[in-house]
Amino acid sequence: MTKNFVVAETVSGILEAEIIRGMLEAQEIDVVLSYEAAATIYGFGVGRSARVEILVPEKMLSEAQRCLEDYLSGRLVDETEVQD
Repeated sequence: MTKNFVVAETVSGILEAEIIRGMLEAQEIDVVLSYEAAATIYGFGVGRSARVEILVPEKMLSEAQRCLEDYLSGRLVDETEVQD
């Protein structure tokens, strides 16, 4: 299944990876998460075991990277929802 998938981003933790997966899938980009099973079993939240690779189809890599750049820079924040 992941034959033509490439790493678009590596994050620290399954929670952030799931948020990013949802964002990318909302843009109709297929996503596969790759991570150590021990991280979920033992609840690791830091270190090498907590890293999650976000894989996307190679042909959609540039689109996924643009979405990730917007997410990581905060450009996806809806300013009407931000309250002081």
